[in-house]
Amino acid sequence: MAPPHGNDERKASPTRRSLLAGVAALGALGAAGCSRVATASTTEGGDLLDRLRAQGVVRLGIAGEIPFGYIDRNGDLTGEAPELARTVFKRLGIDRVQPVPTEFGSLIPGLNSQQFDVVAAGMYVNADRCEQVVFADPDYQMLDSFIVRKGNPKGLHTYKDVVAKKARFATGTGYAEIQYAVEAGYKESDILVVPDQVAGLNAVEAGRVDVFAGTALTTREVVKKSSKAEATKAFAPVVDGKPHVDGGAFAFRPTETRLRDAFNVELHKLKKSGELFRILRPFGFTEAEMTDLTAKELCGG
Repeated sequence: MAPPHGNDERKASPTRRSLLAGVAALGALGAAGCSRVATASTTEGGDLLDRLRAQGVVRLGIAGEIPFGYIDRNGDLTGEAPELARTVFKRLGIDRVQPVPTEFGSLIPGLNSQQFDVVAAGMYVNADRCEQVVFADPDYQMLDSFIVRKGNPKGLHTYKDVVAKKARFATGTGYAEIQYAVEAGYKESDILVVPDQVAGLNAVEAGRVDVFAGTALTTREVVKKSSKAEATKAFAPVVDGKPHVDGGAFAFRPTETRLRDAFNVELHKLKKSGELFRILRPFGFTEAEMTDLTAKELCGG
């Protein structure tokens, strides 16, 4: 899932997003992946696409977050963004993708310092990030949801409910949901920040908090095997007085608009054919999370 304030770890998104699978493998792959990245382009619109075609490999910045981009228990790169990347870049004449794992808050700095070629981490598009990178159009949209005790005894369905009922509230490190709760009137210093949705589920089950906020996708997936907790119905957080829907997308260096544009062409073909949903569905995405949102809309113009 990604917050409205740039990319520092506490205020950067969705994503959310550093998880349990393959942590050791991430570090090893990261060390291997950073040294041979394509160098910066001085050509208008960028010539990275040509250089990647010549190299035959594109390096993906990922943040180790299920289901967006991670190394699985077998040491293989997977997730909605890497699988989409494989399809799109193959259509662009680039046969291989290589992961470069990093912390979520380091994705944009890493991209702009040439550590990898593209961010493939389900990153939310927002105005602050749009000042630092150029985004493809979103490949998915996302609402929020809560993890609560079975039966939702406190009746928590929105951030306003959390504030009004003085519920003990938790969310994840760097999650957009921190800002959404603060906007609703929750005191930031009272928020319990935990590493991820698994830790959030544990906190709810143990009674340390009444509610954990995350994306609708991650909350519904993590509660599937829980006998003590459930996910609430998805809802849109309120931002500046209006319901807000987030969208996640690939990010590119500002100089590489030609690559971004070529990526968009193939992405829109996949949307039109229905193949995009077939790629994302195994990772828990539903048809409700397919979107026609554009990066321009989410960037604020």
